[in-house]
Amino acid sequence: MRILPITAYLPTVKGVIENAWKREAINPFYASFKVTSRCHFGCPFCNVKNEQAPDLPTEDIKAILRNLSRSSVLMTSFEGGEPLLRKDIGELLEYARRECSFYLLFTTSVRNLLDYPLAEYARYIDFLHVSIDEGHDNLALFDALPELVKLPLQVSVQTVVTADSVEKLDAKVARCHEYGANIVVIPAAHMDGTRDVVPDMQALERKLRELRIRYPDTIHTPMGYFEAWRKGRCSSATVIIAPDGRLYYPCHILNRKGPDLRMVRLSDWLKTDEAGQARRLMRSCDRNCGWYQYYSIHSYTSLASVGETLRPVLAGKKISDRLS
Repeated sequence: MRILPITAYLPTVKGVIENAWKREAINPFYASFKVTSRCHFGCPFCNVKNEQAPDLPTEDIKAILRNLSRSSVLMTSFEGGEPLLRKDIGELLEYARRECSFYLLFTTSVRNLLDYPLAEYARYIDFLHVSIDEGHDNLALFDALPELVKLPLQVSVQTVVTADSVEKLDAKVARCHEYGANIVVIPAAHMDGTRDVVPDMQALERKLRELRIRYPDTIHTPMGYFEAWRKGRCSSATVIIAPDGRLYYPCHILNRKGPDLRMVRLSDWLKTDEAGQARRLMRSCDRNCGWYQYYSIHSYTSLASVGETLRPVLAGKKISDRLS
């Protein structure tokens, strides 16, 4: 895990202090940027196919990345749709690495992943998440893990668990452990316009506790996620940017959008009355959707749980180094 220049951490530290002082998650630390809505798949738990938008031009994407880089955001994730469908993805990865002051996570589910110039892309990516599950019908990608863990970055499998796939986790976690990859287990959430395939949360929690014992330093999902779900506590310390460049706010699940981040500075807008009203809406929401990003963020920023959540990341590369 690389160390950023000290100046890159200062906005995040200031954001943590302001959030604590005001007892409100005003400043986000993680941003999911959906750089395209185009996708090969039609997963039952995803509604991206219902929200198609033209790809933004390269320079517009760069403008949003600069915006995020000037905020408290410490990690930005390129997502979609499928980000590898963008012809300029190599240029965008290089720009994010060289010109922006955050860690870069890249999420892909494309079946022919090894056909892409991953050695080149890996120069700019800190964390690679390969989304593998029954919804994507790409379970054969587990066979690519021995090659992927050789890349000079942190590799994690990201798997969405539905009501029908909780018991299939054993084999997935075992393969990740064998090859030195982490796995992020994400419960399906019920979004508007999708099938309700939410798993039994109690059964999933029991399964993960069991698998953590059998396969130490492999599962990256914080157990604090389940506590947040039981209490109905999601957080605006993480944000999602739609393919059209607008900020989903307070959250993606409510499908409400705030400003266009090509033109509006994120750190300034978050302090407006409009943003404050959106956060109050999030706090009063009784939907308790379980959307992983909003319910797990506290575990990634809390000192009490940071060891639990980051240990698989720190240990994973050591394992893959021994295998290579």
